[in-house]
Amino acid sequence: MAKKPNPHIGSSFDDFLKDEGVYEETTAQSIKRVLAWQIQEAMTSKGMTKTEMAALMETSRSQLDRILDPDNVKLQLDTLYKAATVLGREVRVELI
Repeated sequence: MAKKPNPHIGSSFDDFLKDEGVYEETTAQSIKRVLAWQIQEAMTSKGMTKTEMAALMETSRSQLDRILDPDNVKLQLDTLYKAATVLGREVRVELI
């Protein structure tokens, strides 16, 4: 006897976000939140203050605060590369 499909399983969450017209915005915000968290965690593990990090990146503390703000999705790649370099990390960007 064939198994009946589950009537409670629908489309994916990504499909739902696309249908609502917020997929790109939600994805960008999710990526930025993860990046901000990773940078903050790397700074913490190195015992680095925001002032020290900003100085090593040759930027202002307010610019670093924008980088670390998980709700600010504006982030230039060169700024991300500077942060990664200071922290001894790599950045990988991929279109799939």
